[in-house]
Amino acid sequence: MKQNKISDPITKCLLIFFFILCFGHNSWSQVVKNALYLDDNQPLEERVNDLISRLTIKEKAILLDHTGPVVSRFNIRADGWNQAMHGVWWDRPTTLFPVPTAMAATWDTKLVREVATAISDEARGIYNGWHEDPNFDGDHKGLIYRAPILNIGRNPYWGRNYEIWGEDPFLTGKMGVAFVKGMQGDDPKYLKLAATLKHYAVNNVEKDRHLLSANVSERMLHEYWLPAFKDAIIEGQAQSVMASYNAINGVPNVMNEYLLTEILKKDWGFEGFVVSDLGGVGDLMEDWGHYNYSVKGTFSPVEAVANALNAGTDFSDKEYMNLIPAAVEKGLVSEDRLNDALYRVLRDRFRLGEFDPQEKVPYRTISPKVIGSPEHRQLALKIAQKSIVLLTNNNKILPIDKDMIQTIAVLGPLADKFIAGGYSGVATDPVTPLQGIKNRIGTSKKIIYAQGVPINGQSRNRDWDTPFYEDEELEKAVSAAKEADVAIVFVGTTLAHEREGFDRTSLGLPGNQETLINKVLAANPKTIVVEINAGPLTIPEIKNSAPGIIEAWWNGEEGGNALADVIFGDINPGGKLPYTVYASESQVPPQDEYDITKGFTYMYLNGKPLFPFGHGLSYTNFEYSKLKIAKKRINDSGDLQVSVQIKNTGKVTGDEVAQLYVHDVESSVRRPSMELRGFERINLEPGQSKTVDFIVPGGKLSFYDEKTHAFKVEPGLFDLYIGSSSEDIRLKGQFEIIKN
Repeated sequence: MKQNKISDPITKCLLIFFFILCFGHNSWSQVVKNALYLDDNQPLEERVNDLISRLTIKEKAILLDHTGPVVSRFNIRADGWNQAMHGVWWDRPTTLFPVPTAMAATWDTKLVREVATAISDEARGIYNGWHEDPNFDGDHKGLIYRAPILNIGRNPYWGRNYEIWGEDPFLTGKMGVAFVKGMQGDDPKYLKLAATLKHYAVNNVEKDRHLLSANVSERMLHEYWLPAFKDAIIEGQAQSVMASYNAINGVPNVMNEYLLTEILKKDWGFEGFVVSDLGGVGDLMEDWGHYNYSVKGTFSPVEAVANALNAGTDFSDKEYMNLIPAAVEKGLVSEDRLNDALYRVLRDRFRLGEFDPQEKVPYRTISPKVIGSPEHRQLALKIAQKSIVLLTNNNKILPIDKDMIQTIAVLGPLADKFIAGGYSGVATDPVTPLQGIKNRIGTSKKIIYAQGVPINGQSRNRDWDTPFYEDEELEKAVSAAKEADVAIVFVGTTLAHEREGFDRTSLGLPGNQETLINKVLAANPKTIVVEINAGPLTIPEIKNSAPGIIEAWWNGEEGGNALADVIFGDINPGGKLPYTVYASESQVPPQDEYDITKGFTYMYLNGKPLFPFGHGLSYTNFEYSKLKIAKKRINDSGDLQVSVQIKNTGKVTGDEVAQLYVHDVESSVRRPSMELRGFERINLEPGQSKTVDFIVPGGKLSFYDEKTHAFKVEPGLFDLYIGSSSEDIRLKGQFEIIKN
């Protein structure tokens, strides 16, 4: 019997296609269904590698683009990214907390972690909401969030000072660890969110930020610019790091192998992934027109992608999706390096529970009902209250006794204005200072409001519908002050003065705000000045003339209520400055000077500050006593153990932040005049005492030795200072480090 042969190639192809159509899909689905990477009982490493082994080069490249298309064979959606600097950045209302600089002023790591936990709950609530209901309102965001920002506030002119935790690496590190732990959760297997540390590293100038190269010594890099990132990686276990736009010593950070691979991944053991800032890899490309890092040559698009990937940037924009296949084909990137980058990204996505049965992911039960909940609103009020810093209080003008006044003048361009800050979500019914005062004082007292002067040099009033006649409005403010028992003037800055992409040009109050303050003070000496801002304000004349000054920050949706609570004494302020307020602009070194020993921060400040780092007054008094140093001589690998007793000697309950500083008496290199190495915020009732214990690891007494390229603890005497600020030192001691 003669067999029929199918020799026509077109017919052959059609039959193969028909076979795949009928049988192949089911067969492939069965393979995927039973794939090792979907078995949540298998080891994480094996699961990730199993998925990687199934992907083509093109699919791998797609998964390294944070906004790439769906990888349809496996139905893997791009996570995208989102922001959570002080609340979830969403197109629907979420709880808006104070900006990070304000949160840093609490000096309360437990409270900061609580806030980050609330933020991550809301982020998970959004994620769970759209997974349960495809018609869920609002953007469908993933679980990789770009926060916290751990850059250091060396530069008081920096436009993004509101995003950071101050000028000190130790304080920033502690706050960063607390925030990361709150965001990522405490489950041993699953992440609630993946936190991304920004902007790594030496990033705090906005002008030409895509072009500039920061010239930094090896010692200063390791001692000042990197420790907060190191703490958040090693102690906080942050899962992502963003490479900043700038270069360091001529090498762009997105292709800085020393920074991204040698330090981050090898020295610190970082297991997560590095992502470029938006367009960061594109900046390397010759046709973008940005590239100007004082290094030789520019790169073709494929070379730029290869350089970034090889240096340690694992995750990026569409350039990765479009150009990685060509880079691998040309031999510019090995598939091993590509797989390593993909492993780092997918490992986090597995830990976020994307590939597991949802009933096994503990954070899957968080309901969208937590978004903007009353509990979170109350938390926003609490941290706003604790962030407020009482800068001056001459003749105890504060708190205002409601029973002793009948009329209050509420004045200034920020009295009835809400400043959310950058990367802010949608606030629900944010409370302005004027509204907060009305909420707390009721209707029995008279409130006179006048704006006085414009805030941004605008020629129209706050409603932008009629001309703003400044002379007339200023006279209204003066008249109100004359009539009132007490005047409160609200001044400061807005995003017109402090924001991404722009640096401040002055440390003073913009516009005619000082004129307003002076005229109001002349009309009514019982005038309180309230600063609503982010970066430091150098106002020496106002400090000398105004009896009371409050730092109130951009303080979130409950900021107005929190401020009124402090003004009227319902809350005793306990916040402390997380940065130095310079006495004059001439004190500040140039912005392109990255060596802080030249006069930056409380550690190397030339002269006296206007307000010192750690400063903040209270409505009560605290007495420090009984300093105990467990061992006056410790070896270079040992810990310093210190205790001190603090007593509330006043008449009202209050919070105090005990601060521990050290100073190397005699060193082979120049060391700071003092360095923060411990702090604790405590609450004490009148007459109550509490013992505060500090443990300082030996490594925190070291400096970076450029000869050995490592941190070194040098034997010798150290001074120990404990007090209420870097200037208000209450107790002193000494200890000695000896060779082990």
